[in-house]
Amino acid sequence: MLRITKEADYAVQLLGCLAAYPAGRVHTAREAAASTGLPLPMVSKILRGLARERVLASQRGAGGGYRLEREPARTSVAQIIRAVEGPISIVQCGAEPGACEREPYCPTRGHWTRISREVERTLESIPITDMMPEPPTAARFLGVGESEVGRSSTSKAPTKRNR
Repeated sequence: MLRITKEADYAVQLLGCLAAYPAGRVHTAREAAASTGLPLPMVSKILRGLARERVLASQRGAGGGYRLEREPARTSVAQIIRAVEGPISIVQCGAEPGACEREPYCPTRGHWTRISREVERTLESIPITDMMPEPPTAARFLGVGESEVGRSSTSKAPTKRNR
């Protein structure tokens, strides 16, 4: 069975939730953990890695935290998975040439490589906006009324009154 790791799944969930906020909003790791219900240590680790890979921008100091580096519609699921896991490949030899002694005469390597490219192409075509929580779930995560949760980065910011 092929699996996306828990860390990659959490990274997609985190960015999907962060994308539901207006562009440019800065989030602390604690806020991101609270809004998604994910464990703070894992959220902190993921956010640091996404910032290191320039999927997120980090801001230090008072009012610091993390914000999306680019528009959510321009950030793909593939970019997030690569930032967390490294190259996307069905088999190890596709991501690490020379990792297998059978590589020079393997009859299936070329086929697995082609399948890996198709999986990556598909993940590349899915923007993080497609992974945003649906309005009832987003309202629970974001602490706002369902009618205020948008599906674009230009949605209205949650106000203190609605939290």
